[in-house]
Amino acid sequence: MLAVISAAVAPAIALLSFFYLKDKYETEPLSLVVKVYIFGVLLVFPIMVIQFGITEEMNVPSFVEAFFVSGTLEEFFKWFLVFYGAYLHEEFNEPYDGIVYATALSLGFASLENIFYLYTFGIEEALVRALLPVSGHALFGVIMGFYLGKGKFSTGRRKKIYLTLSLLLPVVLHGTFNFLLLSSTKYIFFYMFPFMIFLWWFALRKVRIANTAITPYTNPDAKTGI
Repeated sequence: MLAVISAAVAPAIALLSFFYLKDKYETEPLSLVVKVYIFGVLLVFPIMVIQFGITEEMNVPSFVEAFFVSGTLEEFFKWFLVFYGAYLHEEFNEPYDGIVYATALSLGFASLENIFYLYTFGIEEALVRALLPVSGHALFGVIMGFYLGKGKFSTGRRKKIYLTLSLLLPVVLHGTFNFLLLSSTKYIFFYMFPFMIFLWWFALRKVRIANTAITPYTNPDAKTGI
């Protein structure tokens, strides 16, 4: 069991450390990051119950399962917990902070989900799980957090747009990810490989933009982007 837990959690901790240390100006307090990570771990239980109930009681097509039972349900509750657990906190004081907290919560979720999966299907699945679902959760978190950070330091209509994107984009990307997994078996890597490359490119671009956003710690001539 210890080997399963280690194999399941190690990729999440590595990815969280990577994005945490990417913060160029002011690293977030570990106590709050760990708290948000634990929120993600605890979120697994209600989500599993709801998803199990839906899939057992209703014969949902793969599209609905991918985009609504998984994508919308998981990303909405992640967004909700990041918003009330970190976004409103005084430590959320620069755009990159959204990436740290949303990624922490997403990887907390991915950690426990991965433990259950490897315990059920075997530790030999650990590498594929690390490269696909665990990385996917991290990258959805980066994108969610980027737009939460943009929304935090915007006003009026732009704030509403960024907050909407902080939920909408992760839902669409998560749904697409799950739909590809459900729809393709024999040629799964043919579809997933380019999609994961795109996700990494898109997320790392957001990391770079967030780290050059205008904050008290940066050059006032820095440029921001969408």
